[in-house]
Parts: sequence; C-alpha cells; structure tokens
Amino acid sequence: MMDALFRNIVWPEIGQALLDTLLMLGASMLLTVIAGVPLGVLLFLTGPGQAAESKLLNRTLGVVVNILRSIPFVILLILMIPFTILVMGTSLGVVGAVPPLVVGSAPFYARLVQGALRDIPQATIEAAKAMGATRLQLIFKVLMPEALPSLVSGATVTAIALVSFTAMAGVVGAGGLGDLAIRYGYQRFQSDVMFVTVALLVILVQLIQWFGDWLSRRIDHR
Repeated sequence: MMDALFRNIVWPEIGQALLDTLLMLGASMLLTVIAGVPLGVLLFLTGPGQAAESKLLNRTLGVVVNILRSIPFVILLILMIPFTILVMGTSLGVVGAVPPLVVGSAPFYARLVQGALRDIPQATIEAAKAMGATRLQLIFKVLMPEALPSLVSGATVTAIALVSFTAMAGVVGAGGLGDLAIRYGYQRFQSDVMFVTVALLVILVQLIQWFGDWLSRRIDHR
C-alpha cells in the first residue's frame, strides 16, 4: 500500500534534497548572522541619541536595507545571477544559492537586531556610559548580553524565513526540497512528491521553532 501511495518517491533522492536544504540553510544562516548583527548594531548606534549618532549614515543604511527587503526573493534570485556567478563560479546548486539567500535575509535580520537593541532600557545604556564604557564595551558587555534572548528569537524567525527562501531557490536550480517540489511535484504533477517535500519542510520549520524557543528561554535570565 505504501508503494502505491508513494510510487513516484525515490527516497535516496529525497534524502539528498533534504541534505542540500540543510546545507543551504546552515551556510546562509551563519553568514546572515555574521552580516546582520553588525549591520543591526550600526543601525542602532547611529540612530538618534545613541553613542555614534549620524543622521547621514543611519539614513543611508536604512535606505539600503529597506530596498533589499522590498525586493521579492524570486526576483532577487534572478537579479543576482551575474554576481553569484562572478563570486561563486556558478548560480546553480547549493553553492549558487547561498549569496542571494544571505542578501535576502541579512537586511531582514538586521532590522530584528535593531529592534531588539531598541528594547533595552535607555537607563541601562546611560548607566554604562556614565561608568566610562567605550563603544566596544557598550556593545559587547551591555547591548549584546541584554538583547541576546531577542537576538535568538529573531534568528529563529529568520531561519524559518530562510527555509521558505531555500524552497523558492529551486526555481533557478538551487537544488533541495524546493527543487524537487517544482520539478516533480508541480511540473510532472506527482502529488506524492509534493506531499513528502512539503511535509519535510513543515517538520523542519517546527524543529527550528522549537529549538529557537527552547534556547531563548534558557539564556533569558531576566
């Protein structure tokens, strides 16, 4: 009966697609955090009344972030093909998917970082300044520890968004579960392939959400 229900499923191919999705997600999430945290901190610190206030820099960064966030990811994938080929040597597969995934998600996470830092009581920041904290000390000993639970929650939201991005990346041959869903589930009308790929994506999202919520609670000592 199982063979009849899943007659089009090639399980090794499903396993490879899941592995490709996890690789895309892991690499792009790591780079998103590396790029998004400094960008979010800079957006916060250059804002009104902060330690490195700069209207010009803040507005410039804000415009760039907003532009990147406003481009639909499928369009961004296509727009970045020449750049991806230049940097990675290919626009296909897991390697070719990482640059657009990072460019699409880093500005989103940067705004979440900025929001998390804004939630820190201003009195806490002013107290650190009054005690002579340098900008680096302010960032690493006050802002980051205070905002860490919110940063983890923001990373969880971003990772879930990246799961959907990796699925959309299948449109341009990035591989992964999204690629299988498009090539077999949609183009060849193989509903069993579509069902399995969607089910795996749903399970992956649930696991990410559970882990993110658990980690956020563990590090929140407020």
